[in-house]
Amino acid sequence: MQHLYRTSSDGESLLYAWFSAMHTRVDIALIAPSPEEQMLGIAREIKQEIHRLETLGNCFDPTSELARVNRLAYTQPQVVSPELYHILHLCKEAYTRTRGHFDITIHSEAHTPDTIHALCLQAETHTVKFEKPGIRLNLSGFLKGYTLDCIRPMLQKHAIENALINLGNSSIMALGNQPSGIGWKLEAGITLHDQCLTTSGNDTPERRHIINPQTGQPVWGKRQIKVITSQGMWGEICSTALFACPDEWRPALTETLHCIIP
Repeated sequence: MQHLYRTSSDGESLLYAWFSAMHTRVDIALIAPSPEEQMLGIAREIKQEIHRLETLGNCFDPTSELARVNRLAYTQPQVVSPELYHILHLCKEAYTRTRGHFDITIHSEAHTPDTIHALCLQAETHTVKFEKPGIRLNLSGFLKGYTLDCIRPMLQKHAIENALINLGNSSIMALGNQPSGIGWKLEAGITLHDQCLTTSGNDTPERRHIINPQTGQPVWGKRQIKVITSQGMWGEICSTALFACPDEWRPALTETLHCIIP
């Protein structure tokens, strides 16, 4: 992890740190009246938390807890950690709230709009069972936003009121104010104050990054959806669903999901 540190005449200090994680670049800005080593220690805690969540929910890492579930949950129920169980429960709830346009089973074999219902959760035992073969759970459209929500109480614990956490420019959390003004000014004239900004979409006309779970077809074209939410988790859910759904559905889903399109 690399970092820069500076102090100002009003007693506040700024730590800017950056490193690679979750297949992207992570940028952290922390503002507090604290010495360099103390602020650097907080940044290291954040890095460790991101690594922990990768180990939990990165389906592309064969050693992750989620990858184990993908391999074994059809053959027999898998006991999972309370956190992973909670995540999967939230994702099933999100499927319902987005009218099926956020679906963590989208990359399963022979996927249909009903595949999510073959993901069976048993609350009493924290077990996960697949009712048909070929199911693959993928948290790529969820985990970065959830990570921001996990980082927020860490900052509160250290009394950090002003901070910016940027996960690859697609999931951003801004708390308090930047050094030179109210809120945090981002691209396209967007200013965040105790909010998250999430972006989903294709950065080239040829890219097919998001699949519409209701049709099974990729969403074509160079376009993006940005949403502002109070929680990072729901930001990722909202941006993914709004990008995948038909244009005429967006006003109703935006209202239902309590997000803002800037």
